[in-house]
Amino acid sequence: MDEKRPRRRTIAVDMDGVLADTETHFIRYYEAESGVKVDKATLLGVPESQAFPDKTAVPRYVRTPGFFRTLPLINGGAEAIKILMEHFDVYIVSAAMEYPLSLFEKKQWLEEHFPFISWKYIVFCGDKSIIKTDYLIDDHLKNLDPFTGIPLLFTAAHNVHVNSHHRLNNWDEILKYFEMISRKL
Repeated sequence: MDEKRPRRRTIAVDMDGVLADTETHFIRYYEAESGVKVDKATLLGVPESQAFPDKTAVPRYVRTPGFFRTLPLINGGAEAIKILMEHFDVYIVSAAMEYPLSLFEKKQWLEEHFPFISWKYIVFCGDKSIIKTDYLIDDHLKNLDPFTGIPLLFTAAHNVHVNSHHRLNNWDEILKYFEMISRKL
């Protein structure tokens, strides 16, 4: 008789702002373009599109060839994903359709930094409300608010004043959260 294996819990993980350090990248691009130094503290609580004196900067950068391909990693993300994959089905989910150049660049970026993730666990979409995993780790309310599973807010400068979702500040906290969850399952 075949015994059914229990269903593994699923986690969707956003790319930009959760695995990829868009804040640092925006600052580097802005400083290189304008010559003006930016203190990360000035970004706190400010929407990304409004974070710099030149309000056209962020929309322009995300449409610049190479921007998504050269994003730096957020500390601890790659190692944490490997650990989570031992106990959960982990999907990388990115609303990449708004910026068509980003599709191939994000795929290349994932192949470089996360070669252990199968293409079957990568979802590029337009609207994340279609995602039906058990958990979603994201830095944007527009993705977390309509989510039907358990939304987890990853701390970013633009969301520091948000209190509407369970907040996780870094990848160490994420691992501790899921370690606690695993003990309860």
